[in-house]
Amino acid sequence: MINGFIVIDKPAGITSHDVVSRVRRILGTKKVGHTGTLDPFATGVLPIAVNDGTKCIPFLDEGSKTYEALLRLGVTTDTLDMTGAVLTESDTSCISREQLLSVLSEFTGSISQIPPMYSAIKQNGQPLYKLARQGVEVERKARDVEINSLELLSFDLSFAAIRVTCSRGTYVRSLADDIGRRLGCGAALQELRRSASGPFRIEDAVTLVELETVAGEGRSEAHCLSPMAALGHLLEIPLTADGLDGLRFGRAPLWGHTSLETPMACKLESLVRLTYGGKLVAVARLIPRGEDDAAIVLKRVLV
Repeated sequence: MINGFIVIDKPAGITSHDVVSRVRRILGTKKVGHTGTLDPFATGVLPIAVNDGTKCIPFLDEGSKTYEALLRLGVTTDTLDMTGAVLTESDTSCISREQLLSVLSEFTGSISQIPPMYSAIKQNGQPLYKLARQGVEVERKARDVEINSLELLSFDLSFAAIRVTCSRGTYVRSLADDIGRRLGCGAALQELRRSASGPFRIEDAVTLVELETVAGEGRSEAHCLSPMAALGHLLEIPLTADGLDGLRFGRAPLWGHTSLETPMACKLESLVRLTYGGKLVAVARLIPRGEDDAAIVLKRVLV
């Protein structure tokens, strides 16, 4: 049975939920979910959790994401991308490469961003995109996000291609709109492709067609990132056989049930991987209880 994460290169025109349904059918398993959401028009990295991988979703580190976006300058739309209704059109002949580079430099680092109306954020229990479809616009609170890098890939008057590495929660559509406003001509997203999300990379992705082919050949596991690897950012505590047996009954291991020579200490609470034989068997939290000691508290058991 496959356990872990399969990185799907999502095609345009379908939702993230559609991808989950397709993977569920292809692999013949019900325990399938996705981490993060891509808009229907967007393509690229969509990590899909399968079986035990679904238990690991809350512990993933997907704080950094990378996108390649094509901005159409001189136009604004109600959705901030070219799937929406055009609101304004402007001449872009006066926009120079140097001017665009100067504006891009203003959007690196910590910035404040207002989420778009066409988003899944809920207000009073109602997703904003449902209100937007009804022609209702509500006030949204600005959020601080981090733009780690913003690179200009190409520019030819009406179109600018950029690569953005940013924090979780960043809306590239809003970024495009803000850049257009700063340029004075407006801008909307023409295309959006995610090339990385935490440990998941486009180089490791497969299309739905490719997944269906390898699954039919019994080779789908070759494209599955194990829970152990997906949570590689967490410290590892290897268990003894007694420690593993205790997990089966919901007992948190003592330090004597680990392969470590001395207890692990910590100043702040932190998540760790409990492993046996090189495989992830549980996620736990270390809680400080002395200068040279910490308590191991179970968070999620995989055996």
